[in-house]
Amino acid sequence: MMKSILEAAACVALALLPVVSAITPEGMLAAPRRGVALANPSGELAIYTYTNYSFADHEATTVWEQINLTSGAISTWSTDSNISEVVFVGPSKTSILYVNATNEEGDGGISLYTADAANLAGASLVASLPAPFSGLKAASTKSGDIHFLMYAPAYPNGTAYNEDLEDTPVSTARIYTDIYVRHWDTYLTPQRNAVFGGVLARQNSSYSNSSSSSGSYSLRGSLTNYVTGKCNATCAESPVQPFGGAGDYDLSPDGSQVIFLTKNIDLPLANFTSSQIYWVPFSGSVNDSVPINPIGATPGAEGASASPTFSKDGTKIGYFQMNGISYESDRNIIYVANADPSNLNITSVASNWDRSPDVLAWSNDGQVIYAAAPDLGRERVFPVPVNAAADYKPTNITNEGVPAGMQVLANGQILISDSKIWSSRDIYTVNSRGAVTNIYLQANLVDPALSGLGPQDVSEFYFSSNSTETALQSWIIYPSNFSATQTYPLCFIVHGGPQGGHYNSWSTRWNFKVWADQGYVVIAPNPTASSGWGQNLTDAVSGHWGDYPYNDLVYAWDYVNTSLPYVDTVRGVAAGASFGGYMMNWIQGHELGRRFNALVTHDGVTNTLSDYATEELWFINHDFAGIFTSPNETSTYYRWNPIAYYDNWATPQFVVHSDMDYRLPVSEGLMLFNMLQVKGVPSKFLNFPDETHWVLDRDNSLVWHTEIYKWINYYSGISGAGSPY
Repeated sequence: MMKSILEAAACVALALLPVVSAITPEGMLAAPRRGVALANPSGELAIYTYTNYSFADHEATTVWEQINLTSGAISTWSTDSNISEVVFVGPSKTSILYVNATNEEGDGGISLYTADAANLAGASLVASLPAPFSGLKAASTKSGDIHFLMYAPAYPNGTAYNEDLEDTPVSTARIYTDIYVRHWDTYLTPQRNAVFGGVLARQNSSYSNSSSSSGSYSLRGSLTNYVTGKCNATCAESPVQPFGGAGDYDLSPDGSQVIFLTKNIDLPLANFTSSQIYWVPFSGSVNDSVPINPIGATPGAEGASASPTFSKDGTKIGYFQMNGISYESDRNIIYVANADPSNLNITSVASNWDRSPDVLAWSNDGQVIYAAAPDLGRERVFPVPVNAAADYKPTNITNEGVPAGMQVLANGQILISDSKIWSSRDIYTVNSRGAVTNIYLQANLVDPALSGLGPQDVSEFYFSSNSTETALQSWIIYPSNFSATQTYPLCFIVHGGPQGGHYNSWSTRWNFKVWADQGYVVIAPNPTASSGWGQNLTDAVSGHWGDYPYNDLVYAWDYVNTSLPYVDTVRGVAAGASFGGYMMNWIQGHELGRRFNALVTHDGVTNTLSDYATEELWFINHDFAGIFTSPNETSTYYRWNPIAYYDNWATPQFVVHSDMDYRLPVSEGLMLFNMLQVKGVPSKFLNFPDETHWVLDRDNSLVWHTEIYKWINYYSGISGAGSPY
């Protein structure tokens, strides 16, 4: 009944929305961006962030919204944009602890408040911390105290680092004596992330009989650093930069135990992906930490670990780990260990499952792990029994979309926050059998900029290639007001990675529907290297950057040309970023490049002989099937080099490269543009001095979209397109 009521309400909302003929870059970039829904312990309400952007004011505004999980009603929970994080913890089911992104001292630190979710006006300041801590996790103890974890950069001596309190150095020199000088967008410094623990002592004399729903607390003593100081070849760091966050550590439900992961301290950072998980008592210190999964503890498991998570009763630890010690895209395997360092009893779960899960949540009874994994162009949620044998094949309970987060509620249902090509955020619940029980939010039904978008805008096809026996998939995204009796120029988008894929998810960077609504049919193929069709397809790209994926793309183009009469391939354009950018440069020198009227390269490799200018050497060593030592003309570094085919370059090419992309240095884009210009190939260069591998600033992103669309629309002959010069 609840689901039908919500669906009826959604239909009413849709009827009230203006129907847009096309989604524009401005509309997509300014549209609301919602966070992951966080439910309270009883599963009665959930909250999430809601951010709008104004191009008139060039400013983002964030509020918090609340869902009544019983009625489905959505309302504003807080308009205080300083509330950056919230956890439900304390004496009642609506007690919270939240982070205020500033503190009264104004020294670059943060402050912690307790409150009742129904009465934020009654919030109490309980701690002011003199550093930019984040990643709050908390648990109530038997005594009524609150134990919490947060992380921040730390000095080598273990104290928290606060850039705002630092003196300006006389010199800006940086000196390094080993590799890993910089990573993605940051030069590495002596300060490394560390997990800190603290105690909020309850002030009321009786915890259980207190009439306060939030309680009165104060910070007891100082924070404990559980990470800094554990060193060998390198020093421990958690969360692991640059993408690690609160998912790299966990606090047991009773607040007595801490687990965290760090890169393997016995191996050089730049050469290996290996990482380990450590257990430490909350009352202990870094000296008490014990590795759960050191190399040798579990046969074959030497690679990267991920998502260490306590079971709901705190007796088990679930996590993922890869086998390959220097391969970042190896298959994740689920492991379960006892939360007892004297008797870990680590076991693998469904270890032969040919998928690589990357999100983990425990069932309430600890008998099932819900794992989300890429699967056939989606990321689906699978329940996996903790005692599953190696050959167990999980069955998905979600279908479309890619989850940004999931939470098992008190009633056993799973609260999903996901996105789809046609919707920036859907929030709903499913039960353990896969039935959708409640639909709370579908962004395309409530956001004006997204109105009219839906699954009718998307389809898919499978095709064959000579590089693999696996049937390969591609997405088709149609423009607004599409008619199969008309023709539309092809927009052919190649994904990055190369391991990864085009999935049924929303993107604010490469939004397929925004591209399609310029007047194209977008084709987004998943060639060799893509994830979700078995590990063999992912692994096959190693040593084969220039042949297997390229061949697959040729076959994809051929399929479109012969099977989709509404696609005008004569007026086609192609674009890609990262590995997709490399592929644009590779295509430029090969026959497929002559089939497109224009190319777009975003942060791609131009000269593979300069690949060691990157930071993660394990990636280059693996993907080029060997280290860069005296390469000769038979090596992959020579064989798959785009500039070796410079004589063939002829297709107009737009080049984007930003200064803070340290994974693919800006010199790659400059070289590409210079070579195109010298050869007389029509070309244009777009540079952002303050962007990284991605263009994230909304105003910069609007320029990115505008300039690229002027380029491709001109060369594809889209009606009304002016000159991009």
